Amino acid sequence: MILSASRRTDIPAYYGEWLINRLKAGYALVRNPMNHAQISNVPLTPDVVDCIVFWTKDAHNFMPYLPILDKMGYPYYFQFTLTPYGADMEQNLRPKHAIVETFIQLSKTIGKERVIWRFDPIVWNNTLTLDYQKEQFLRLCTQLAPY
Repeated sequence: MILSASRRTDIPAYYGEWLINRLKAGYALVRNPMNHAQISNVPLTPDVVDCIVFWTKDAHNFMPYLPILDKMGYPYYFQFTLTPYGADMEQNLRPKHAIVETFIQLSKTIGKERVIWRFDPIVWNNTLTLDYQKEQFLRLCTQLAPY
């Protein structure tokens, strides 16, 4: 099983301790979003989980848990979303320069083959023009390419 951690919320950014506790317990209870009365007990033991995919906009808070995760024997990688947008579009995030530094540190810690950068969504309007998007994409490519 591939455990996609964060399709509903950013688990690495906000719920790292909870996830580690669930992995230690070996299961998680998951409510069906289409039928709130249905709750499934999903096994999360290393023999069942082939890989964990972490979807995040900021792995900073999860970094201290990586050694624990490694000791537990779970293979994992990160889908790291990083865009140029400000707090008017992406609220409750640390400054982008700090998130770029976290991306770099994560890559140095676990290897660049396990950190995938996502530039998503691409938003166009009167301010966020095609030229702006190209310029910002190139800027981020230049910063992140080695990592």
